[in-house]
Amino acid sequence: MARNTMEAWIPEEYDSQVVQRVNQMSAAEALFRKVPMGTATKSVPRSAGMGVAVVPKGSAYSEDQSANDSVILSAYKFGSADRLAEEDIDDSLADVVATKQKDWATSYAKALDNACLGVTAAQNGTTVPFTSVYKALRTTDAATGYTADDNYVATAGTGAAATYAQLSQVVGAIETGDYFDEANLAVIAHPSFKSSFRGILDSQNRPIFIQGLAGTPDSLFGYPVKWSLGAKTSAVNTSAPTGNPLLFVVNTQLMLLGVRSGPESVFIDGRSGLAALTDESILKMRARRAFAVGHPGAAAVLEVLP
Repeated sequence: MARNTMEAWIPEEYDSQVVQRVNQMSAAEALFRKVPMGTATKSVPRSAGMGVAVVPKGSAYSEDQSANDSVILSAYKFGSADRLAEEDIDDSLADVVATKQKDWATSYAKALDNACLGVTAAQNGTTVPFTSVYKALRTTDAATGYTADDNYVATAGTGAAATYAQLSQVVGAIETGDYFDEANLAVIAHPSFKSSFRGILDSQNRPIFIQGLAGTPDSLFGYPVKWSLGAKTSAVNTSAPTGNPLLFVVNTQLMLLGVRSGPESVFIDGRSGLAALTDESILKMRARRAFAVGHPGAAAVLEVLP
């Protein structure tokens, strides 16, 4: 005898807890020098320093000829919108709005870091909002006297991992330069460097990478390490870069992050206005940021070639 089945009538149960991607805090937001902006463009004065020399008795003082200029910050908007049916918001056990806000924050962190660190093309204000640290280090800058690739190190290619000598070289590029400041020096690296770090020892068989404990950060050669999924090369700005992993050593005070507004969210209720005809609410998330390298000599990069 045939059985009368009712499987199609049995609703699928959903848990109220949503499985999300790993939360990612932006290295740029966490470490770089914040510059408040009242408009879309801000000029930050840059001093070329001042020389000093011994003045013999009765001799005239030498006059400094350093050229002073400025760094221009231009803010661009990072954002996206999510259209949500009012019924879905009301019927879901999960907090739909809070979940989407966290999802956006994760993507924003990676997109901002990629824009500030790893985009390889020249700034165009759209797909490439800023001149990244990577681009600045691989470009000659006549204004500052920096020559392309002075602070650039690459692995041997063909999948070779970073070596002790290469890591020491990229850190040494800052330690031997004019912009060394131990209190403000930090390492920013893609998490793929972790596997190679763990196997590298110095000449005394001591690990150069120390795993942080009890809330202290990881460290490399004694400098704090911030991990960033945005620290990969990319032709244009993206929240999911797929290029070569990058490791930066930077003087964080000379990495200028302009803050115009946000991150913030705007919830447009579907019960009023034009949206009332479809009962659809719109959740907008946005942040306006600017970025510029204060001086190329304040950063160095190690690239893992494919």
